[in-house]
Amino acid sequence: MTVVTSTTASREGAKANAGSSVLDHIGNTPLLHLAHVGSEFPNIEFCAKAEWFNPGGSVKDRPALSMIQAGLSSGALRPGKTIIDATSGNTGIAYAMIAAALHYAVKLCLPDSASHERKRILAAFGAELVITLGDKGTDGAIQRVHEIVNSDPEMYFYPDQYSNPANWQAHYRTTANEIWEQSSGCITHFVAGLGTSGTFMGSARRLKELNPAIRCITLQPDASFHGLEGWKHMPTSIRPAIYDETLADENLEIGTEESYRMVKRVARDEGLLISPSSAAALLGCFRIARDIPRDQHAVIVTVFPDSAAKYLTERFWDET
Repeated sequence: MTVVTSTTASREGAKANAGSSVLDHIGNTPLLHLAHVGSEFPNIEFCAKAEWFNPGGSVKDRPALSMIQAGLSSGALRPGKTIIDATSGNTGIAYAMIAAALHYAVKLCLPDSASHERKRILAAFGAELVITLGDKGTDGAIQRVHEIVNSDPEMYFYPDQYSNPANWQAHYRTTANEIWEQSSGCITHFVAGLGTSGTFMGSARRLKELNPAIRCITLQPDASFHGLEGWKHMPTSIRPAIYDETLADENLEIGTEESYRMVKRVARDEGLLISPSSAAALLGCFRIARDIPRDQHAVIVTVFPDSAAKYLTERFWDET
């Protein structure tokens, strides 16, 4: 496994000097070259952005900061208001971390199915949690947010990560440009799972500008009931307003159980503890690699949204 870092890629207000804020260290995550898993494809380079290097531990630090900064700039977020949104966990953690650093209160609607670790982290940051039905997923959490905000709209700043263009713009400005620089412009395929869809929408738009030949592929769960936290099964979910299905060159479906197996394989073959959604992203890369001729070289880049740190109590670790 090779680690590639970026020295000049733009970040949201980044400062390299000592004494900088925790928020200054969001972005500029390393690009990992996976040397062992995928060795059956000798003509393919598999690379992944290790987004757990963000201070909040996930890719969601980027859009959360972007949306809060947009709210501050527009005046929609001002002292005395409470930040509120629906989340499966990672965006909520990012909101809670940023809100604590900026001294804002935060209230989050979270499905009961979210991992125990995520709930503990949110509580540690001081977030107020409104737990919704787990079988309703983030759709149920979104509906609950609407009820709360409608009851007292002046009390809340509702970024609405599923509809806010500042979500995908964060990836347009940062994630895509980092990938381009760290891969030396050699990327041939970009692969990302769909949740809010912000990571894919922003990154794909920018990468297509840099090189229209880059194939951009979306991934989603293969069923409405699944275990890939943060991902949406678009045919049966409330579609994010920022999602544009025409942007993808291809869409693939990934299963939960095979993702669980891949988590353990990557841990033992690469020494990386990744989340199920990260493993699902890698499975998508392998699916694409099967269709690339053996005499053709390709560089497939994906995003590992977070590590396994929030999933260590999940049952799949103990299954044979």
